[in-house]
Amino acid sequence: MKRRMKKLLHVGCGQKTIKNTTKGFNDDSWIETRFDIDPKVRPDIIGSMTDMTNIGDSEFDALFSSHNIEHLFPTDVPIALGEFRRILKPKGFLVLTCPDLQSVCELVAEDKLTEPAYESPSGPIAPIDIIYGHRASIARGNHFMAHRCGFTEKVLQATTSEAGFSTTATLRRTAPHFDLWIVGFKAPVSKNEAEQISKSHFPI
Repeated sequence: MKRRMKKLLHVGCGQKTIKNTTKGFNDDSWIETRFDIDPKVRPDIIGSMTDMTNIGDSEFDALFSSHNIEHLFPTDVPIALGEFRRILKPKGFLVLTCPDLQSVCELVAEDKLTEPAYESPSGPIAPIDIIYGHRASIARGNHFMAHRCGFTEKVLQATTSEAGFSTTATLRRTAPHFDLWIVGFKAPVSKNEAEQISKSHFPI
């Protein structure tokens, strides 16, 4: 019997593909649709996180969003999460990652705002880049890279739950990652299923 392929919406994909998402999405059972506001990265669908009306209700089994939600104004975050939830199938789930302001601000408190926190393929990244957006990209005219809000683990979990997701797990990684991860389901699932799915998508 032919296996049913599951549908993944890769939100804010940039130049990346499903290979750059999570190990759980790289098992040959997923079909990726790339979604981005920037036409230069040639996504399958061009659109904004706050207005996904070009996607119907309950179309996707999962949604992956990496370092996108911090580009929104705080008042737009619930709108985007509502759109994420709307386009998911009844048993669908969200995997989202963004910067961890708590660990970044520990460096700021040490007066290391502009000192390199870690090395990336784009060069050294300082706390100011994590908080406000990658300066070099913004200087090149890519204003989509500016950051307008931020999260701690507690705030991200509360915000996701308030948007209607049945939040199952969060992961906070300090230096050198400085990031947060969350998995949330559109509808409640068993504890065992939630743990298994979260484990398959969280970085090791």
